[in-house]
Amino acid sequence: MFAVADDVPVSEVLEAWTRTVVREFGAVQLFDLPSGPIIYRVFLLPHCLELDLSFTRASEFRARGPKFRLLFGETVEEPEEPPASAHELFGYAVHHTLHARVAIQRGRYWQAEYWISAVRDHALALACRRRGLDGWYGRDFDRLPADVLVPVNDALVRSPDPDELDFALGSAVAALLREAAEVGEMADKVEGQLRELASGHVS
Repeated sequence: MFAVADDVPVSEVLEAWTRTVVREFGAVQLFDLPSGPIIYRVFLLPHCLELDLSFTRASEFRARGPKFRLLFGETVEEPEEPPASAHELFGYAVHHTLHARVAIQRGRYWQAEYWISAVRDHALALACRRRGLDGWYGRDFDRLPADVLVPVNDALVRSPDPDELDFALGSAVAALLREAAEVGEMADKVEGQLRELASGHVS
């Protein structure tokens, strides 16, 4: 991650680095990922090595996450962005549960698989949060205890079959409710609806 002087367009520096990385290392540019004031450009190098270059204006250059280590230069002292709240994670999971059920009912089974996997991943992110682990992009999912992970195996969709999708969705919702301690009041309000969506018996 690099800080670019405020009077120099970040895009110019990004393109100059891109030309160099492509020419000297045989890299393939995959995509750009904007995140607030930062732009990440992701490359694939020979032998399947990924390279992420990120650039931001010097006036907005600051630590991003607990693993940030300054090699040279200066950072701006600003409070770190808080991780996603339990309320937000749970709210998204409820939304995804609804969309999973609708997709199953409409015969869109691969779309249902997408949403069921998202419910499962949000349940695991909540499990990480409760235990002081990093659930972002699944970083610490493998560090969760077996008593959390083993039951979630049933939330893995094994085929785009309606019965299998129903079973996986029910398991994902059960996992979500087990990890809902931080959002107790919200979970209590929607638990009945979640269970209806999981069972397919929606009134």
